[in-house]
Amino acid sequence: MRKWIGPAVLLLFLVACQPQVREHVTLRADGKTYFLSTSERVPSRILAQLGLSLGPDDRLLYLGASTPAEAALPDSPVLFLDLRRAGTLTLVGPDGTRTLTTSAATVGQALAEAGMALYAADRFDPPAETPLLLPMTVTYTPARPLTVHTANGTLAIRSAAGTVGQALAEAGLSLQGLDTSQPDASAALPADGQVRLVHVVESVALTEKSLPYSTRTELTADLELDQQSLLQPGAAGLAVTRTRTRSEDGVTVATTPEGETVVRPPEDRVVGYGTKVVLRTATVDGQTLTYWRVLNLYATAYSPCASAGTAGKCYTGTSSGRVAGKGVVAMVYSWYLLFGNDTLYIPGYGYGVVGDTGGGAPPGNHYWIDLGYADGDPAIYSWGSWVTVYFLAPPEPNPGYILP
Repeated sequence: MRKWIGPAVLLLFLVACQPQVREHVTLRADGKTYFLSTSERVPSRILAQLGLSLGPDDRLLYLGASTPAEAALPDSPVLFLDLRRAGTLTLVGPDGTRTLTTSAATVGQALAEAGMALYAADRFDPPAETPLLLPMTVTYTPARPLTVHTANGTLAIRSAAGTVGQALAEAGLSLQGLDTSQPDASAALPADGQVRLVHVVESVALTEKSLPYSTRTELTADLELDQQSLLQPGAAGLAVTRTRTRSEDGVTVATTPEGETVVRPPEDRVVGYGTKVVLRTATVDGQTLTYWRVLNLYATAYSPCASAGTAGKCYTGTSSGRVAGKGVVAMVYSWYLLFGNDTLYIPGYGYGVVGDTGGGAPPGNHYWIDLGYADGDPAIYSWGSWVTVYFLAPPEPNPGYILP
């Protein structure tokens, strides 16, 4: 048995000194996948066994994370490595074009590793999270600082938007309704970085207004001449006026009338004026009269050469061609046109014919009659009072229903 002890010990020694072999080292590099069984755990030596080299800007990844080429990997039966080769990234920005050599995984990572201060509001084309497929060109628009002034305070933001409106929207301050901004929402970002957001509210107030009705007269054969009756009561109308008030940041800046709308037009008050001519008989001063109209008129008197207020003035002619004197009476011109040559009876005066016009009527009073007398008749001075005047038959074909 002793003669076998020496060879057995030697065999165990040789086995113990042999390197242990690891299985399943997987390496992806240069578009290929390499499989290697090795006991080596240092990445640079594994690369050497595969005939690969690591450039100065290349990046070695273990399980997706960068790992030093000379540091031993964890003791594991399965190793996964990625070799990311460095390439050229062309960055186009507001200050010109810059070339970077990088092996970063994404656009944003490459720029951050290049020492650029990046903000969430910066704009990249393609976006920052885009995987790098080198060579690649990226357009970079850095966000600018803005100070937004509102009614509730001041807010500092950054934006790379093309317009003020886009910058406000990105900051959650989009214009609502009638809101405005200074500069305008369509304007480029201001050079001084100052933006004012103006909250605009417009309200419309409605005010009711009563519209007065008018009164008009309608002829009606259902009523006796000179009688009146209410045919339709008037009704006021209703109009609505609109007034628009504009406030900016809670302060009223304008109040503008916007016109009036008639909601309900007024209805005229209609008064019926009788046109039915009725002949009546009366005894006045012992005279039996048949008349078709009777009016209460203010009576004055005149003579060719003497009249109340016109002493010393003589005239004999009249508008009808008759000679002025007893029996010829005058009325205002508009009444003369209606009653010229009509025969009247005036109590205390007698019969008279409308044959003249005069200007002696009290101001604004058409209900006036001027009684003619002969010169020297003392009765001329007894008038200046109201009197009932009878219009004797036959009536006029057009008796002037509504007196002017």
